[in-house]
Amino acid sequence: MTAWNDSDLRKIGAAEELDLESERTDGTLRAPVTMWVVRAGDHLYVRSVKGVGGPWYRGTRSRNQGRVAAGGVRADVVFHEAGPGEYAAVDAAYREKYGRYTSIVEHVLTDRARAATLRLEPR
Repeated sequence: MTAWNDSDLRKIGAAEELDLESERTDGTLRAPVTMWVVRAGDHLYVRSVKGVGGPWYRGTRSRNQGRVAAGGVRADVVFHEAGPGEYAAVDAAYREKYGRYTSIVEHVLTDRARAATLRLEPR
C-alpha cells in the first residue's frame, strides 16, 4: 500500500468535491463523477449514496483503479473497499466536513452508503 504525501493528503482532504474517473477493463477512463471526499486520519474516502448498486461505484469495481482530481491535485489511485472498522471514523469525517448540509449529509451515513465506502490510495 502506498501512502499519500502530506501535501496531497491535505489538499484533497480539504477540497469540497472530488472528480473520480474509474478505469474500464480496456484501460480507458470513464467520464468523471463529482462527489464528496473526506479525510480520516491519513486516508481519503468516498461513498456511494446509492450503495454498491450505484453506477459509479460499480464502475470502480471493474479494475479497482482510476484517477481523481481535487484541491489542485490529480492522481492515479487504487480503490480499496473500506472495512466496517473504518466506518465510524469516516462517518465522523462526513459529519464534520459536510454537516452544514444537514438534509444531504444523512444520505452518506446510511448502512447502504457505508457498504459502498472506498479508500483511495495513490498508485
